Amino acid sequence: MLALSLGTLAAVAGRAEGVAVLGPADWAAVRFTLMQALLSAGLSVALAIPVARALARRRFPGRGLLITLLGAPFILPVIVAVIGLLAVFGRGGLVSQALASLGLGPIDIYGLEGVVLAHVFFNLPLATRLILQGWLAIPSERFRLAASLGFTPGDVTRHLERPMLRTVLPGAFLVIFLICMTSFAVALTLGGGPRATTVELAIYQAFRFEFDLGRAALLSLIQFALCAGAAVLAFGVTVSGAMGAGLDRPLARWDAGGYGPRLLDAAWVGLAALFLVLPLAMIVGRGLAGLADLPLSVWQAAGRSLAVALGSAALTLALALPLALAAVRLGGARGAAVQAAGTLSIAASPLVMGTGLFILLFPLADPVALALPVTALVNAAMSLPFALRALTPAVAEAETGFGRLADSLGMTGAARLRLVLWPRLRRPVGFTLGLSAALSMGDLGVIALFADPGQATLPLQLYRLMAAYRMEAAAGAALVLLALSLGLFWIFDRGGRTDAEA
Repeated sequence: MLALSLGTLAAVAGRAEGVAVLGPADWAAVRFTLMQALLSAGLSVALAIPVARALARRRFPGRGLLITLLGAPFILPVIVAVIGLLAVFGRGGLVSQALASLGLGPIDIYGLEGVVLAHVFFNLPLATRLILQGWLAIPSERFRLAASLGFTPGDVTRHLERPMLRTVLPGAFLVIFLICMTSFAVALTLGGGPRATTVELAIYQAFRFEFDLGRAALLSLIQFALCAGAAVLAFGVTVSGAMGAGLDRPLARWDAGGYGPRLLDAAWVGLAALFLVLPLAMIVGRGLAGLADLPLSVWQAAGRSLAVALGSAALTLALALPLALAAVRLGGARGAAVQAAGTLSIAASPLVMGTGLFILLFPLADPVALALPVTALVNAAMSLPFALRALTPAVAEAETGFGRLADSLGMTGAARLRLVLWPRLRRPVGFTLGLSAALSMGDLGVIALFADPGQATLPLQLYRLMAAYRMEAAAGAALVLLALSLGLFWIFDRGGRTDAEA
C-alpha cells in the first residue's frame, strides 16, 4: 500500500522535467477544493444531526428500511447520481419547472452550488449513520437518571447529547471532508469551468491535456498535505466518550413527547427521505424510457465494468484481510501503523496512482492494454480504507474470543484462518466484497485517462453519452449502471449473511 500510494507519486515526480511551479489557476483550484469540501462536510454534518436525532428517538413503521436505504447513496455511482440530481435540480428539472410556474427563472446547478449539492446528497446519509450510532450508544439508564432528576429537554441536550456530539462529530466531519477533497467525477460533471475546478480535476487536466507530470505530482503532494492537516486537526478537537456501558434496556425518551417535537422530527425525516429518494426515482423513471435506445457499446461497456468490479473486489479482499490480521496480531503502535498504511489511499489521488503504475509498467508492456487491470487495482486501493473498517473489528473480536483457545491447541496458519476466523468473518467479508464491487462499478477515474474508445467502462460510456447530449440513452445507461451496482452489493452482502447464519 505504501508503494501504491507513495511509490507511484514518487514515480510520477521522478519522470517530471524540472521543478514544477503552480500558477494562479492551480492555487484557485486549491482554494475552491478547500471551500467546497468545508461547505459539503459542514452542511452534511449539520443536516444529519436533526435527522439522526429524530431516528434515534422515534419508532415508526419502515424505520429499519429507511435506515438501510441511507446506505444506498454512498455506493451509488457518482455519474448516476448526477443524472438524478439534474432531473430534480437542473435547468429542466422538477424544481426549475415549479419555479417557472411561479414566474421565476430556473436554477443553475453547475459550479460551486452543484458540487456542494451532489456531495451533500452522497454524504448526508453517511453522516446520519455515523451520528445515529453515537445517539444509540448513549445508555438508556442515562435518560432514566435524567428523568428522575427532573431534567428539562434543554438539560438533556446539554448534559447528554452535546458531549456525545463532541465525540462523534469530528470523526464524521473528517471522513466526509476527505471524501470531498479527493472527489473527481462530481467536479468533472458539475464543476462548471475554471472557477469551479478541484485539485483532483486539475491533476486530471495536467495529465490529459498538458502531460505535465511535475505539476500533477506537486498538486498531489498539496492534496496529501491538506488531508493530513485536516486529520490532525480533527483528532486534536476530538474528546473520548464518557457515557459508559448500560444494561441494554429499551430506550424511552420522555423528553421527546408532545406534538411539537413529533412534528419536527417527522419533518426532518420526511425532508431527508424526499431529498434522497426523489433523484433515485427520477433515474428509474427516465431510465426505463431510455432502455430501448441503448447502443450496443453500452452493453459491451457494462461487461467490462463487471469484470473490473469483480477483479477489484477480489484484490480488495486480498489486500484488506492480511492487513487486518497483521494489525490485530501486532497490536499497539505497530498495529496502528499497519492500519494507517492501509488507510493512506483515502488521501491519495487515484489519477496519480494510476499514472505512476503506467510509468512503472511502460518498459514491460503497452499501458493502454493494461488500462482495465490497472483500473481494478487502483479501485481496490481506494476501497481498502472502508474494507479495513469492516474487517479489523471482526478479526479483533474473533481473536479476543477464541485466540487463546486456538493458541493452546497449537492452531496456526491456514487451519486457524479456516476454523477460527473465517466462520466469524463471512458477514464482513461479504460486505467488503459488495462495497468494493459497487464502488468500482461506478468509478470514473483512471479509466477516463487511459482507455481508448474500445475499452470504455460503463461510467465512461455514460459520460460520453451525456457529453454528446444523448440524454435518453444516458438515462437508460444510468439505470443499467444503478441496477448492476446495487445488485452486486446485494448479492455479496446477502451471500455473506446467509453463510454466517448457516
